[in-house]
Amino acid sequence: MKRSWQLFWHVLVWTGVILFFVIVVHNNTPMSTHAIVVNFVLFGLINITLFYLNYLVFIPRFLNRKRYGVYIATILVTIIAYGLAKYSLALIFKEDVLMHAKGMKDAKKELIGFWSYFSSTLFTSIIFVFLSVLLKFSVDWFLNERIQRDLENQRLTAELAFLKSQINPHFLFNSLNSIYSLAYQRSENTPGAILKLSEIMRYMLYECNDNKVDLSKELQYLQNYIDLQKIRFGHNAYIDFKIDGKVTDQKIVPLLLIAFIENAFKHGIANDSLTPITLFININQQNLQFYIQNKKNNNNRDAIGGIGLHNVKRRLDLLYPGKYNLDIRDEIDTYTCELSLVL
Repeated sequence: MKRSWQLFWHVLVWTGVILFFVIVVHNNTPMSTHAIVVNFVLFGLINITLFYLNYLVFIPRFLNRKRYGVYIATILVTIIAYGLAKYSLALIFKEDVLMHAKGMKDAKKELIGFWSYFSSTLFTSIIFVFLSVLLKFSVDWFLNERIQRDLENQRLTAELAFLKSQINPHFLFNSLNSIYSLAYQRSENTPGAILKLSEIMRYMLYECNDNKVDLSKELQYLQNYIDLQKIRFGHNAYIDFKIDGKVTDQKIVPLLLIAFIENAFKHGIANDSLTPITLFININQQNLQFYIQNKKNNNNRDAIGGIGLHNVKRRLDLLYPGKYNLDIRDEIDTYTCELSLVL
């Protein structure tokens, strides 16, 4: 089907070009209809065969294989051969092709000489060869650009899939550590924590397969995670979590904000009522402002950590290019993250 469309457009373009010259010449010169057909239709088709001979045979066989010398020699021989063939055909239609009237309509016609006609055919042939080379390189350039875009999209898709695949085991690893601590302490909150984790995992497995999800679902996911951490810490968990703005039909890339909250609980101090983890989200129709700050726990540094924040930075670069601003301040006693995002 694709080749049929290509053939259709090629035929349509050449038909349009020939008709254009036929109409223009017919309206502006005293040439007979027969002479116009011979000069612009018959010889036009001959020039078109030269165009496709170069486009379909010589360029792929010689030029694309960098056999430049052979290509130039072949083109020169072909142009000369076409010139001789055109002159031979012109002799058959001498009255229409080689007889040229000078001056007024009724002026006496003169015969065009061989070299004069031959040089003009060479010029015409060179133009058609140049056009075929121009078309071939233009088509190849567009095809290469499309291939490069497809390859880049495939690479980005694979990278995003890899980054997203890291989120689940990373989150599960941290959550299981929390539940393990509860189970080790024989806490009565262990069943509730497992239930809350199952709700979180259900969201991650079944709701996050699309490129973007409802912002309301993502916020509920964050709330579930915070509730899980509160179960872990019991009554000694202090987090100031506020959401301002109206949540309607906004969309967001799933699992984008959780890394900041995980980082605050894992490396911060959550059991100090004087310095609670501060989490503030402001929402309007097209923008989201995310702010989180925690007091640093200098005795709880994970040398293997850092996957989460590196992951989210890379996802922001890929999914929100030019549409976000991330400010991370690692100070002596506090760690602060501010994210401005165009939804």
